Parts: sequence; structure tokens; C-alpha cells
Amino acid sequence: MYKMKTYDFGLRKNPSSHEVLVNDSIKFCSEVIPTESPYCYPRVLNGPQLGGSVVNTNGTLDCLCALPVATGLRNPVFAVHSGDHTGRMFIGEQVGVVRVLTSNNTLLSSPFLNIESKVLTSSRRGDERGMLGMAFHPKFTENGRFFVYYSVLINNKHYSRVSELTVSSGNGNVADPNSEREILRLLQPRSNHNGGQLLFKNGYLLVFLGDGGGAGDSFGTPGNGQNTRTWLGSVLRLDVDHKDPGKEYSIPTDNPFVNDSSGLPEIYAYGLRNPWRCSLDRGDRDTGEGRGRVFCGDVGQSSYEEVDIIEAGGNYGWRAYEGNQCFDEDLCSQESLGHVISPIDVYDHQSVGVSVTGGYVYRGCLFPNLRGLYVYGDYGTGTLLALRETTEGWERSRLCMGGEGLCTGDLVGTERSQFILSFGEDEDGELYVLTTSNASPTAKTGTVYQLIDPSRRARPIECKRNIKKLNYQG
Repeated sequence: MYKMKTYDFGLRKNPSSHEVLVNDSIKFCSEVIPTESPYCYPRVLNGPQLGGSVVNTNGTLDCLCALPVATGLRNPVFAVHSGDHTGRMFIGEQVGVVRVLTSNNTLLSSPFLNIESKVLTSSRRGDERGMLGMAFHPKFTENGRFFVYYSVLINNKHYSRVSELTVSSGNGNVADPNSEREILRLLQPRSNHNGGQLLFKNGYLLVFLGDGGGAGDSFGTPGNGQNTRTWLGSVLRLDVDHKDPGKEYSIPTDNPFVNDSSGLPEIYAYGLRNPWRCSLDRGDRDTGEGRGRVFCGDVGQSSYEEVDIIEAGGNYGWRAYEGNQCFDEDLCSQESLGHVISPIDVYDHQSVGVSVTGGYVYRGCLFPNLRGLYVYGDYGTGTLLALRETTEGWERSRLCMGGEGLCTGDLVGTERSQFILSFGEDEDGELYVLTTSNASPTAKTGTVYQLIDPSRRARPIECKRNIKKLNYQG
């Protein structure tokens, strides 16, 4: 009978024995790694979550792999968690359906939410209308409230709507469709540049809006981006726990324009063209450094793409600037433009890509080489990118996707679907990339992948999960 030596990698060992029988998987798991099933023999030898066997001895990040966790989706544009320790991910299809991905990567057949009959979109490739954002209330475990952003047709006009709904009282995996309450509605002059991100920061809901569409922000003399008398091209900040007279929300008293009649009181920041996928940095796991920063990919016109950190009262330049280059000479020279906050990254259409998709700062546990990197991508080229913060600013690098020799088993690399629609972050801070091979909102070619670094994985004991039991009826 074969025996295997056990080495102290920080894993709990049976105090009565330092040897475990190789051919006894039950004993191996119960005595050595009782809570980390992917590391249990024999899965420890070939488990897809562990990636390949490549080890980078100098500790630097080499190529990544991707583990497909959900397939056959119709343009998955967001993947968010509910913060309730269930380990679930909620994946939004652009057509207006939200699917539940359980903690063991099972995509439930019954949707969490289906408002497809209300959502305005089409089968046209590149159609930017649809259900575009979702955010759970910070006290979701207590009140069951969540919010969605979607396009809607009313009296033959295109609007963006933000609504509140609640989860069903009898099944935590199903929303109550009759609970919808409209929070705000905004007329959209064109079909594109809808933004759509929803985020909670410090208890307030942030709503990210594009400039109204078309090309060159040709609405009025300054364009919508520089017009603080319109919500378009702005980030709104709302208190959804209270109501002001005549509104379905309250305006936080410290919003930048509350006491300034030059701007609408809901506006938190402005000068954006089409903020496509924004995220809140949860901060370093040990020090909390970076916590609360809002990162946003802002899609450019025809030459430059940018990534911004959104600040209260910030002007991000559009349409005076595209990236860090002057786009409108007249606006650039006006003193009224004031201080414009520079992007932390700008890339051009000749060398990198054509349409930025914002991502997340990796704060997960499993892959130490990724920690602290802002991971994002380019929609059109499928390029994965990363920004590393240094004392001199932010440094960009391309993230390599591995080939067949590195990405084995269920893992994929270079053959991943091309179009990067979005990124997601689960409750543990692990990152996901949402893609499709066909940009039509109705094509069932969307895939959600978890990003995997096969060169280095954290010790299992460092990455415990606190998963609660839920009334799963899917």
C-alpha cells in the first residue's frame, strides 16, 4: 500500500499522524484539508480550478487562464453579488433577464428576474440599449431591495429607467416582479451612449449616464458632457432610503451642486462620454488602502480610450477633451472649463484597442500575483489589460492569455470569446470576464469566465469562504 509524505504548507494535519494514505480520498480530505474540496485527492491532481502546473519561480505574473462558469447567455453585461454570504452571482443578460449562478457554479434554470417584455433592445449587433446595470442595497440581507437600470420605450420615445425591486419572500432566488418602483427616468436623444452602471458607495446610489449618444456630443454649444444643467454625461448620487417632495429619492446634502445653482443637485461628477463599466475598490485586504475609489472606463470618440477615478465634483473633460487630447478647440480654451481631472490611463486606437471596458481592482485571495492590479479590457479587440499603481502614477501592461500547454482541463486561454462586454467580482473579490462571440443582444453566445492565474495560487487555509445556506428552489 502506497503512502505519501505530508509537508507543512499551513494546512491542518491529523495530530496523531503525519502520513495520509494516497488511495484513501475520504481520509485525505477529512484529516488534511476538510474545508477545501478542490484540493481534495484526487481532485488536487487534476481539478480545473487549480489550473496548470506551471510555476513562475520569480513570482511575477505570466499568462492567465479562464474557467468558463456560465455559457449560452445573451450578451451578459454584468455579474454582481448580493453581499449576503451565499456566494451567488447575478448575471444580467442585456435583453432583460437576470440569472443566478450558485456558489458551485451552477446556473439556475429559473431566472431571478425577467423583465424582457419591458426592456428596449433589438437583435442588431452593437445595440447599446437594454438592461445595463444592477446593484444590491447595502442592507439587502435585511430589506431584500435591489436596483436595475434599463432602456424602455414610452410613447415611442427612448428612456433610461432606474427602478427598485425586492426579492420574493418565499424564494431567495426569485425577485418579486410586482414590487417594481420607478426611481427616475431620463429621456435619451439617441440610442447609444447609455452608460448604465449602478453602484452603492457609502450608502448612496451612483448612477452613471452617457452623453446622450450620436457622435461628438453635438447637443448645444458645450455639449451635454459640459452642461451641468442636464443629467446626461454625468454621475448622479441619490439617497434611495428617503424621499424629497415630488421625487422617489432624496438628494444628499453634500452633493457638489446642492448649494450651486449652476448645476443640478443630483450630479456628483460630469464630463463623461459613455462610462462603460465602473466599479468600487473594496481596498487592500490587510491595510484597506484604496478603499472607496470609483474606477470607470469611459469610451472615446474615434482616437482615444480612457480610465478615470471618479471624484465628487470632478469634471472629466468631454467633449473638450478626448482622453488627454483636446477634442474641441473652443471649449479647451475657455476659462469656464475649469480644472479637468486627467485620466489614469489613455490608450489609442492604433496600438491597443477601440472601445474600453472598465473592470475591477483585484482584491481576491486566490491569486496573489494579481492583487492590487486594476484589470480591464478592450471590447473590440478582446485585449485584457492591467494597471499597476506606482509612485509615479499608473503603469499599463497587457495580460497574456495562455495556450493549450498552460490552460489544461476545463481552462481556456487564447481561444476565449473575443468581445469583452463586462467584468464581474464575486463576494470573495475574485474576478470574472464576460464575453460573447456575437455582439447581438439576442445571440446565445455569451460566456462568463473566472480569471485564473496558474503560476501561483494562495494557500488553501488563507482563502476560507463563509457560505450561508439559502432556500434554493431553482
